[in-house]
Amino acid sequence: MEWLQIVWFFLIVLLLAGYSILDGFDLGVGVLFPYLSRTDGDRRVLFNAIGPFWDGNEVWLITAGGALFAAFPPVYATVFSGFYLALMLVLFALIFRAVSLEFWSHDPRRRVIWNWAFVLGSFLPALLYGVALGNLIQGIPLDIRRDFSGDFFTLLRPFPLACGVLGLAAFALQGGTFTALKSEGDLRERARSAILFAGWVFLVLLLSTLVLGVVAVPDAADRPLIWLFAAGTLILWHLTLRATRRGQDGRAFLLSSFVHIGLWALVATVMFPVLVRALGDPDLSLTVFNASSSRLTLTVMLGIALVGMPLVVGYTIFAYRVFRGKVKPGIN
Repeated sequence: MEWLQIVWFFLIVLLLAGYSILDGFDLGVGVLFPYLSRTDGDRRVLFNAIGPFWDGNEVWLITAGGALFAAFPPVYATVFSGFYLALMLVLFALIFRAVSLEFWSHDPRRRVIWNWAFVLGSFLPALLYGVALGNLIQGIPLDIRRDFSGDFFTLLRPFPLACGVLGLAAFALQGGTFTALKSEGDLRERARSAILFAGWVFLVLLLSTLVLGVVAVPDAADRPLIWLFAAGTLILWHLTLRATRRGQDGRAFLLSSFVHIGLWALVATVMFPVLVRALGDPDLSLTVFNASSSRLTLTVMLGIALVGMPLVVGYTIFAYRVFRGKVKPGIN
């Protein structure tokens, strides 16, 4: 039973890391959209670059949510009830973002509206994902039934907000590297400058978040793996910016993806075995051992995952191979 619980913890982390890498670049494109797009031709390139991928990328988030619901139902209940307002904002942002992608080409009179719907629909999720994760890392107030006992403003503390802005910078970095990989000319040069700017912002925020994290979760500093993964993430950050300066766009995108893996390795190391940390009373915390489903459920789900995940990965690889290469302004 214990090994099944541990396996599902890391499978969910893996799914979230996959989502962060894949949907991270199209959210990042949206965050950088006002700077990257100077003409309708630029905007068409950006929309066409992410068009074949964005909806498939979100499958990873849906799968992670479904896995959390089935493997750790009390965690799902506590998180989705406690973060209800924030999650509704994310949901509506993603809806308007999807609408903007479809309507932009077919409603030229209101393109300004769809431009900003795309930007805000990318900005809010990129920020709020990190805020939610930061709250889980630092801890939230839970009552005796392990229900969230705070309010919306309880979630707006320095460390979670720092995690939110750090996630925003990480998505911007991923979006910039993807844009440079898929574009040419002035748009590619603007993407490269955005990568360098987002990269330095990311560095400042990562170091600040690590400092705040030591204050928010003091016992985390005693885990050597945290400092190892932090050092690895910094090395990957440096290599990403170096590849960008050298014009190695494919390598920069790959390295930026590994930066996201480094961040999730940090999260997993800080959190394990806790899934929802309770403020004030650690005995109320939800962990992989006290909040999991039955052995039968975890076993059946693991069998499904061993069949389903290779199919999802295979489809993802196939889609990216079919749509590889630069995007031209005149191609819809």
